[in-house]
Amino acid sequence: MELPESTEVLIEKDDDIDFIDANGPKALASLKHKAEGDRLTDLSTDFWKSVRIWLSRYNRDGRQDAKLTFFIFTTAAVSSTSFLLNFVNRPQRTAQDHSENANSAAEALSKSTTKLATEVREQLALLDQSQREDFFSRVTIVDSTARISDIPQRIMDLHMRSIQRDFRQPVFERLEGWWNNVAVDLLTGARTEAISGFEVSDKLAALADEYKFDNLPIHFAATMPVDEIDTDGDDRQFVVQLREIGVKSERIRSAILDYYRAFAQRSAWARENVLITGEIESYEDRLVDEWRRYRDVLVEELDDESANVAMIKAGRALYQWAEMETASIAALRIRERVTEPFIVRGGFHILANTKPVPRVYWHPRFLDRVTGILAEAV
Repeated sequence: MELPESTEVLIEKDDDIDFIDANGPKALASLKHKAEGDRLTDLSTDFWKSVRIWLSRYNRDGRQDAKLTFFIFTTAAVSSTSFLLNFVNRPQRTAQDHSENANSAAEALSKSTTKLATEVREQLALLDQSQREDFFSRVTIVDSTARISDIPQRIMDLHMRSIQRDFRQPVFERLEGWWNNVAVDLLTGARTEAISGFEVSDKLAALADEYKFDNLPIHFAATMPVDEIDTDGDDRQFVVQLREIGVKSERIRSAILDYYRAFAQRSAWARENVLITGEIESYEDRLVDEWRRYRDVLVEELDDESANVAMIKAGRALYQWAEMETASIAALRIRERVTEPFIVRGGFHILANTKPVPRVYWHPRFLDRVTGILAEAV
């Protein structure tokens, strides 16, 4: 988020992170999240493991012709007595600095007999002095970086100022969830192209846009319930109502999904506090009013003597209207730009599931039956 938007990122390719500049140069970055108080010293394994990786890439890409730079981002601080201080965020280095750094590295390695130190010495021995100096001139250590627990607040404070403060946390959480999914795809090979800064910016802008006054965030458009959907055994009132008018199993399954998603979405809105006080109640009143108007048209020719077949026909027509037509009626959106059909359809099912008396129903006599059952119970 702090790099040019044209920068692209790959994960676990040539190093922990590859930053690819739009003009071609690549920065290989090793990430080290260490225990609090850790120090980076002359023979720190973190540094020399990274050097071993970088030397391999440096040789592969033509040594001095390689368009590579190398970074370590670490939460540890470089020890005040270590030659590694020469690599800490020093943009202006002279040829003399490069020579001294290469010599200091060789001196540090000579003091160790570990397998790692031996391997790095052997790789460096393949380079002449100018190549060793060139290699170490490309190395930068960024120490004392933010710990992982500090990063969310840093992003919200520095990169989300255009977003209303109350909504920065949920926007960040959704951006983080998206980022983690993309990272998993890169790690597993499900995605091969790099992530660009533009992609991150576009995603952040899209998420922020959902928290505007005429819109609401949508989390559950494609979510499935954890439990298996049982269209035959589900005894919830809104499902029973659908069976009363002869709705088939596949459509009942769709209704259960709409109910689940709408209910879960309302819960998420409540957690994120994005709704105005009384907004859901007002929205439900609008749904009920529109349902009542359409119901009155369909039952106008029916009376107490009408056959049940006619009642079922009217109920099926009423439900078909709610299922297939209402989602496209702008006046039935909870907010102007909330156009997901499951919000409206699920809203009707939530109303049909209201206890003890449903606020909407499909079979014209369903309410009479419920009222009769309640009267008998009293």
